Amino acid sequence: MSIKRFDRITSRTIILAQENIDTDQIIPARFLTTTSRGGLGRSAFYDWRFDENGRPRNSSVFNGVNPATHQILVTGSNFGCGSSREHAPWALLEFGIRVVVSSDIAEIFKSNALKNGLLPVTVDEETHRRLLAAPGAEMTIDLETETLTIAGEGCSKFRVEPFARRCLLDGVDPLERILDQLPAIDAYEEARA
Repeated sequence: MSIKRFDRITSRTIILAQENIDTDQIIPARFLTTTSRGGLGRSAFYDWRFDENGRPRNSSVFNGVNPATHQILVTGSNFGCGSSREHAPWALLEFGIRVVVSSDIAEIFKSNALKNGLLPVTVDEETHRRLLAAPGAEMTIDLETETLTIAGEGCSKFRVEPFARRCLLDGVDPLERILDQLPAIDAYEEARA
């Protein structure tokens, strides 16, 4: 399965300052009835976006958000905690989110995100506070240089595990990367036989 190639993105931010946002808040369990990614964007943060009758909540930060211009989600710490579900990054990606930025992102969510083309970026506490205080700020994420630049405020570094970073830059998932190496693997095995 190919993923969308990621190198550099400039976008406005959506701010969810809440801490401990778990995967059931990202996509409620009642929407986990499919193994297909199609249609999951509508379910992203469903209970925060819609009331019990399916009407948009006036208080939702997602109201009026244009996915073409708001592809970076800045969240409180411990984002993506809770149960492991690939549906969470699938829903965020289909909703239009390409990057999640926080001071702390749950490891299982981070792993699922990277395998599916969603970039999780962990920043230091000072940068995190500045980002949370600037909803809608224009930000550039450059995966090649591993830098986050806030318009008019300077640059911060972040790190992404090298194998996952290479996969994102090339637009392939980890399995596809390994399968691309089969000729070299076969040659190595034959030389050792």
